[in-house]
Amino acid sequence: MHLDDVPAWPSRHSAFPPSRIRTPGGPGPFRIAFGSCRYATPASVDVRDGIPPDALDCYATRLAGQDEAEWPDALVLLGDQVYADETTPPTQAWLAGRRDVSVAPGTQVADFDEYTRLYRESWGDPEVRWLLSTIPSAMIFDDHEMIDDWNTSAAWRDSVVDEPWWRARITGGLTSYFVYQHLGNLSPAELAANDTWQQMQGHDDAEPMLTAMAERADGDPTAFRWSYVRHWDHVRLVMVDSRAGRVLAERDRQILDDAEFTWVEEAVREAVSDGVEHVLVGTSLPWLLPHAIHDIERWDETLAVRHHGRLLGRLAEKLRQAADLEHWAAFGQSFERLGRLLVSVARGEAGPAPATTLVLSGDVHHAYAAELVAPGGLTGRVHQLTVSPLHNQAPHAIEIGFRIGWSRWARALTGSITKAARVPRTGLEWRKQAGPFFGNELGELVFQGRDARFRLWATSRDDDGAPVFTRVLDTELA
Repeated sequence: MHLDDVPAWPSRHSAFPPSRIRTPGGPGPFRIAFGSCRYATPASVDVRDGIPPDALDCYATRLAGQDEAEWPDALVLLGDQVYADETTPPTQAWLAGRRDVSVAPGTQVADFDEYTRLYRESWGDPEVRWLLSTIPSAMIFDDHEMIDDWNTSAAWRDSVVDEPWWRARITGGLTSYFVYQHLGNLSPAELAANDTWQQMQGHDDAEPMLTAMAERADGDPTAFRWSYVRHWDHVRLVMVDSRAGRVLAERDRQILDDAEFTWVEEAVREAVSDGVEHVLVGTSLPWLLPHAIHDIERWDETLAVRHHGRLLGRLAEKLRQAADLEHWAAFGQSFERLGRLLVSVARGEAGPAPATTLVLSGDVHHAYAAELVAPGGLTGRVHQLTVSPLHNQAPHAIEIGFRIGWSRWARALTGSITKAARVPRTGLEWRKQAGPFFGNELGELVFQGRDARFRLWATSRDDDGAPVFTRVLDTELA
């Protein structure tokens, strides 16, 4: 690739195989790599943070030494591809040379130009640049592309929208996401139907159109759909935006507004009617959590709604924001609606049941696998597969909480709390299959006909401090 007649890619001294456009499919298994939460690059982080080796870098290095037949057909990144609110020391120094970082938003990014710095820093390292130039990718944002706790609740939103720096931040975040991530998710037909993309054609400066799009998308969840579908022969990915499309009115909280949720339901049912053998639902936030954590999120939302505007409701809101109680379980009606959809698919009510329906998620800085086991009558299998982070780490308190969250005694305790508070009980039941695993990790799915396997890779260091990439899990899904 040349820019202004100057060779720009690949580097003349690249140690990686030639980049190429690879189309999915062909003989042999269909493979997908996936994960989330990649904080910058190993070269830019503070070594005192002690972050383990980067799983995406390790994966790229491993692929470069393998036969191409073993490469994945697609790479799915499930959020926090960049961290706008947690910048690295080099970026902080760059920001300080650009503006006064003693004024909010401080060392967080402020606008589109500063977002371009994040993407260059994160995606400019040789391993990831080669990987993204070689393996087709599909992506969705989570909160850190904008700010921690993005759209947690109406109270959270009310507290931030009047900040003088917020407008440039959210428009810069959504605009850069559109340019760097979203456009690459869309098929040619979808690009042809995308109003913003079409308006940009023939203009030297698309900034006014992109800013208008971002403001509409932020102000009205129904104005822009970030969810999309990827068609891969006998595998179908329905990627769900679980952040920007939220309805935050306290008595009508939804992960997605009704129109977009209907679109998701239709996309999943269309996959079934097309005879797809494996349906993937991508969502940055896990749908099935450890039971005790699920109970706490449902309990907190119930109190916040029931006592809205009163002291107990305000305390529930403070806990919601402090403890990040904002997953599907914290949007009870959306949790149940997705459950009804997946149960219907697995029962074969929308057509012949796929062998697997897999919910792929990240966010929670560890990995685990869980399977839906009730209600009965499921002829296809439904799994929650969570892989996070690619390059970050979990605070010790989170590690303890998620380990305890699967225990019987913790579930008994939180069950009694929710019962005392008259929290509606779900009719869904799930069990942990594997995990939790902590550290930097990357997941692989291997599909062969109706068979499916889940593999998990984790990083560590050898005695000399060199990165090591090890498979820690290999389990059947169907």
